[in-house]
Amino acid sequence: MYAMVLSARGAPLTFEQRPDPIPGPGEVRVKVSACGVCRTDLHVVDGELSDISYPIIPGHEVVGRIDAMGAGVEDLKLGMRVGVPWLGYTCGECSYCRADKENLCDRPKFTGYTRDGGFASHLVADARYCFPLGEHGEDAALSPLLCAGLIGWRSLVMAGDSKTLGIYGFGAAGHIVTQVARAEGRTVYAFTRGGDHEAQRLALSLGADWAGASEEIPPTELDAAIIYAPVGALVPLALRSVRKGGRVVCAGIHMSDIPTFPYHILWGERQVVSVANLTRKDGVDFFTAAAKADIRTHTTVFPLTDANEALARLREGKLVGAAVLRP
Repeated sequence: MYAMVLSARGAPLTFEQRPDPIPGPGEVRVKVSACGVCRTDLHVVDGELSDISYPIIPGHEVVGRIDAMGAGVEDLKLGMRVGVPWLGYTCGECSYCRADKENLCDRPKFTGYTRDGGFASHLVADARYCFPLGEHGEDAALSPLLCAGLIGWRSLVMAGDSKTLGIYGFGAAGHIVTQVARAEGRTVYAFTRGGDHEAQRLALSLGADWAGASEEIPPTELDAAIIYAPVGALVPLALRSVRKGGRVVCAGIHMSDIPTFPYHILWGERQVVSVANLTRKDGVDFFTAAAKADIRTHTTVFPLTDANEALARLREGKLVGAAVLRP
């Protein structure tokens, strides 16, 4: 196999050839056909997440086909197209797992963070955490659904029965969630970096009723807002835009510090909540909703060896939609 490997915090990824990994009991090996590039990959590369053991292969929006199986795998088959998401293992024994909150597991493993991921020609995955994808749709177009879509879905569910929805940070997750929200009959207001007219045009083309800079006040009060950009300063901006009883959902795994803000913009039973990881049920529910919404992802495809360029463009805000690596 070959892979783009992170050897130290902040280091550029390097191309390596390795022996093909062998799946153990309950595992499968996936021949990767596409892997989306997620902002969480930046947090891994930049060392903003704790307890990273180097070297590590990033990537957790993986689409590919099973080409080897370990003992005890019964629900998957050789040649099956599957998706491998961020949450790659849970213990099944802690209080959270027993309460059907496996996204909060005390002893989880994460694809591309605490176990090798999909910036590679092959990876080994826990069979329980592989989603069968069927044969509809192109691999590169499906890969952003494995995190941007899944976390987007969980954040949308946490936004509650909101009719007017604000989306702060209109990248991979934002452009997917807008399509699901519109299919559900919600009105979407898209917030981007100031002057990012290309992202604003994309938002409007996908059905958003309004698009503007994050510092702007939307033309109507929001029932809820979801923040996908890892910028803590967006929290008070979103609070100023939601109505009394509204909710601000912070959807990133990492965010810069939230600045102090006056209590009156939180008062009125407004809420600030966070999203952590996902559950397998989220995957089942999301892919059902995604099929009904007929989601069209907007992607820029890079060869695997250009992973550093894809990460740099994502860091600089020079991507519209999602970046995808193709081995």
